Amino acid sequence: MTSSRRVQDRSKNKRIHYLEIVKEKWKILSKVLFLMELLKKEKEMVIPLRSLDRYRKQLNLPKPHKITDFIRKCPKLFELYKDQRGTLWCGMTKEAEDLLEEEERLIEEQSTKAVEYVTRILMMSVDKRIQLDKIAHFRRDFGLPIEFRTKWVNQYPQHFRVEKSKDGVEFLELVNWNPAWAITELEKRTLGLNDGIGREPGILSLPFPLKFPPNYKKVYRHGGKIEHFQKRSYLSPYADARELKAGSLEFDKRAVAVMHELLSFTIEKRLVTDHLTHFRRELVMPQKLMRLLLKHFGIFYVSERGKRFSVFLTEAYEGSELIEKCPLVLWKEKVLSLIGYRGKKTQVPTFSDLSDMEERDIIEEKDIIEGDTEMEDTCADFEEEEIMGGLDAVSPTNDDELEISHFCNSYKGTS
Repeated sequence: MTSSRRVQDRSKNKRIHYLEIVKEKWKILSKVLFLMELLKKEKEMVIPLRSLDRYRKQLNLPKPHKITDFIRKCPKLFELYKDQRGTLWCGMTKEAEDLLEEEERLIEEQSTKAVEYVTRILMMSVDKRIQLDKIAHFRRDFGLPIEFRTKWVNQYPQHFRVEKSKDGVEFLELVNWNPAWAITELEKRTLGLNDGIGREPGILSLPFPLKFPPNYKKVYRHGGKIEHFQKRSYLSPYADARELKAGSLEFDKRAVAVMHELLSFTIEKRLVTDHLTHFRRELVMPQKLMRLLLKHFGIFYVSERGKRFSVFLTEAYEGSELIEKCPLVLWKEKVLSLIGYRGKKTQVPTFSDLSDMEERDIIEEKDIIEGDTEMEDTCADFEEEEIMGGLDAVSPTNDDELEISHFCNSYKGTS
């Protein structure tokens, strides 16, 4: 999906600079969050530095980049220690530990909304069930706890349950259909509907909010293609779409509605595009999903930064800032504010009491071999990013205008 020639050939002057800054900002943060979660899993929240070598892929620090240099860039969050045998250890500061406790509290406070969104994804699916591994991809995007697989999914039997297939694959299955949740976020905002009002999902005729950079304005005057698309009726994401013909105008517009709904559920109003491809069958979306996202760039914006592309819901942003920030986004911004260091290297302190740490040093090789499911989930969440860099890597340009022919050609045949 991400190797499309059309995507790779887009030049830099067709990018939206302020949304590229957002991607770069969270790219840096993801590495720090990965290390914090890794340390959180350790009993004493410390780990031998040599053990971090196995996580170079997730940290995107290929050799010869030094892991110690990465850690030293965040002195307010991480600390380096040396034991009496000269082994170097990494741990968290008190401030970082407090932040993790705050995150746990916020996730618990937001759990009601997270349950709703997971349930609504199941309601949108064809068979009202989705493979658990696929939903796990959205763990951080929906603000789900790290023990999502093992504990969280079993805490809400009134909404969904875990079922295992004959070949041992686990699925999350809808238990009860909630008509009050079968209303799209777009309907709520446009028609002023509340959660308490339930109705049978059917045909919708709502236009999608469009947001272009200022120098894209003249695209509105080109041939009425956008206007024709906006006026076209489509099937609600919560209605049965089995009979829709792939490639039809109705099929594509419903797919746009499904994408709009999914992005509305996320805390940052963006998703890694690779994760979306896993849901094409369950949510009845086209095979060439990237083409659809690029085609409707007034609704979505695809960023190519990092090893994986990300898609943004453009209406949710004002410049590089989210218009509405949930507590978990504010928490991430707090962590981000603590990243960065330009001072001199300080001497690494030596532990004097090493009884527990020496014992952990002996058994840590065994732990590395065994691993655990939750750690694998954590690794999977953070495999998308590039080597840590500053925001200077995103250079502004005075040539941000998207070619009109490029835009309009994608709309041919849609009116």
